[in-house]
Amino acid sequence: MAKSTTIPASINQLGILGRRRPPPCIRTGLQTGTITSLRRFGVHALSMNYYGMRCPIADNIVRVTVNNALQSDPTLAAGLLRMHFHDCFVEGCDGSVLLDSTKDNTAEKDSPANLSLRGYEIIDDAKQQIENQCPGVVSCADILAMAARDAVFWAGGPVYDIPKGRKDGTRSKIEDTINLPAPFFNSSQLIAMFGQHGFSVQEMVVLSGAHTLGVARCSSFKNRLTKFDSTHNTDPDLDSGFAAKLSKTCTAGDNAEAPFDETRNSFDNAYFNALQKKAGVLTSDQTLFASPRTRNIVNSYAMNEAKFFFEFQQAMVKMGLLDVKEGKAGEVRSDCRKIN
Repeated sequence: MAKSTTIPASINQLGILGRRRPPPCIRTGLQTGTITSLRRFGVHALSMNYYGMRCPIADNIVRVTVNNALQSDPTLAAGLLRMHFHDCFVEGCDGSVLLDSTKDNTAEKDSPANLSLRGYEIIDDAKQQIENQCPGVVSCADILAMAARDAVFWAGGPVYDIPKGRKDGTRSKIEDTINLPAPFFNSSQLIAMFGQHGFSVQEMVVLSGAHTLGVARCSSFKNRLTKFDSTHNTDPDLDSGFAAKLSKTCTAGDNAEAPFDETRNSFDNAYFNALQKKAGVLTSDQTLFASPRTRNIVNSYAMNEAKFFFEFQQAMVKMGLLDVKEGKAGEVRSDCRKIN
C-alpha cells in the first residue's frame, strides 16, 4: 500500500515539455492538481534534477538508446512501458523486475506474468553507457522509468518529465507477482487492486490505456472464444466478428499474438475506440466499457485524445513514485541484472 506523506517542493517542478503534435490544452504545463494527488506518496530525496551535478548526461543517454532501439524494432515501446508498470506494482519502482534468477531464488522476471516482457537489453545498454560516464550514480530503477517515458513519446504520446533518485531494490521473488492485475479481472477487481496502490477509478482506466501499444498472447484471452459459460459459447461482451478474427489468430497456438488495437505501435486513443466497438482483446480491457462505473471514462478518452494524453502522463508520474526506495533503503546496482 502506498505511503501517506507529503511530496517535497522539488517535485513541484513537474511539467509537460510538449509532444510531437501538442494540442492547446496540454501545452501550458502540468496542473497543480497532479501535485495534490501525489502528496500521499512519501518521497523525500527525489527531484527533477537529481543527476544534474553528478551525471547530467544520463537523461540524454537513455533517450538516444531508446530511440535507436525503437527505430530498429518499434514493438519494443510496448515492452518498456509494460516493464515499468510491472516493476512498480511489485515491491514499488525499484528495478526488481530487472534482476535475474539465481540458483537460490526465482526472480520476478521468470513469473508466467512476466515471461512476455521485452526490452531488457535496452536497459542494459543504457546502464553500461551511463556507467562508463558516471559509475555508481544512476540507478536501474530510474533508467527504466526514463526509458518508459521516452518510449511513450517516441510512439507518438505525450512527453513528460519525472522526478529521479529512486534506489534499486535487493529483493525479487516470483511469488510477489501475485500483485499484478490478471487479464481475466473484471472492473471491480481492477478498481480494488489499483485502489490498494492509491489510484482512483479514473487513474486505473487511463493507465489501462497503455494497451494502446502492444499485443496479447492467445493464452491470455482464449477463454473468451469458446465454451465461455453455460449460456454463451463466446464472451457476450465481445463482438462476434472480432471473436471470429481472434479465433483464427489462435489456431496458431497459445503464443500467437493479437494487437490490442489497430495501431499497435502508435500511442493514441485507438484502444478506447476499440472498447466502444466491443473489440477489447482481454477481459480486463473490455470490462472497462462493459461496466457502468467506467464506461463514461472510456467514452471521454475515445472522444478526446488530448484529455487521455494529459491524464495519462499525470498518472504515469504518480505510478513512478509507488513505494520508491530512497537513501540506504536501496542501492545503485552496477549491473541491472544482479544486486551488488
